[in-house]
Amino acid sequence: MTFTVKSSFKHEDRVSTGILLTNLGTPDAPTKAALKRYLKEFLWDPRVVEEPRWKWWLILNAVILNIRPARSARAYESVWTEKGSPLMLHSLDQQEGLQKLLGDDVHVELAMRYGNPSIASGLQALREKGCTRILVFPLYPQYSATTTGSTFDAVADELKTWRRVPELRMISSYHNHPAYIDALAASVRRHWKSHGKADRLLISFHGIPQRYFDNGDPYPCMSRKTGRLLAEALELNEDEWLLSFQSRFGREEWVKPYTDETLKEWGTEGVGRVDVICPGFSSDCLETLEEIAVENRDYFVEAGGKAFNYIPALNNNEAHIRALAKIANSHLNGWVS
Repeated sequence: MTFTVKSSFKHEDRVSTGILLTNLGTPDAPTKAALKRYLKEFLWDPRVVEEPRWKWWLILNAVILNIRPARSARAYESVWTEKGSPLMLHSLDQQEGLQKLLGDDVHVELAMRYGNPSIASGLQALREKGCTRILVFPLYPQYSATTTGSTFDAVADELKTWRRVPELRMISSYHNHPAYIDALAASVRRHWKSHGKADRLLISFHGIPQRYFDNGDPYPCMSRKTGRLLAEALELNEDEWLLSFQSRFGREEWVKPYTDETLKEWGTEGVGRVDVICPGFSSDCLETLEEIAVENRDYFVEAGGKAFNYIPALNNNEAHIRALAKIANSHLNGWVS
């Protein structure tokens, strides 16, 4: 084992505190080559796909990486901006906003679990700033082994190479934090003020296989708690909202109800207007801008629905940044006065 060192290290250096703000990640470009690199890293993570490695290696390399990159590249190209990936742009804004609210006593670095900037590079940047205390802040409000758990793995893998391991804290979830719920509710009310209130509100979360939940992953429970608290904050009746799960792939059963099937049923039943919000995504990305706002909108309209509105993620909304600062400060207690 070779331990990395900081060449400018001095034992008398002042103790500094850092935050590693993380999200899932994004390809470097909306191209087949970039998507192949990104998907290979993402889908090879044993936290994401819990299959025997030999079996999954064959499926991933012989089938998926030969088919999916081109299809995914076309989808990413449809949401890509002149400045790059929406998720990256919003994440950078969140980093800047959080840094501004927390002040100079805390250094905030952005990192992605897959792709760039990497977890390793984010941690290295904090070390170069003299941070011997680091708070890892994954931007996943609801814990899952596939997201927050995987982030911990990547942090641990990097720190295993450090001679001096920093004091470490990690935010595992903030699914029921009042400031987060308030920010979500305020975003829905703003949408209603501009567009009117739809017949129903669909609260859609990224799904996980049912098997993961059966084996102890708390993600569906935390998602349902967020949905219930949001509905209560909006004073919605039971027949005015529903929670569902999106983004499933493969043949095995995932947690239900499914977002796409729900929207098809509502369109067939004559539900006229639907609003959809995705509270599990801190930033708009492919899963919200293309999968929900385009693909699932089409399912609803083709089934007979009249009007479909996607309510944007919290992104760099002022209330969201304040909520992130409150959550961070509660975990920085004792490190920063």
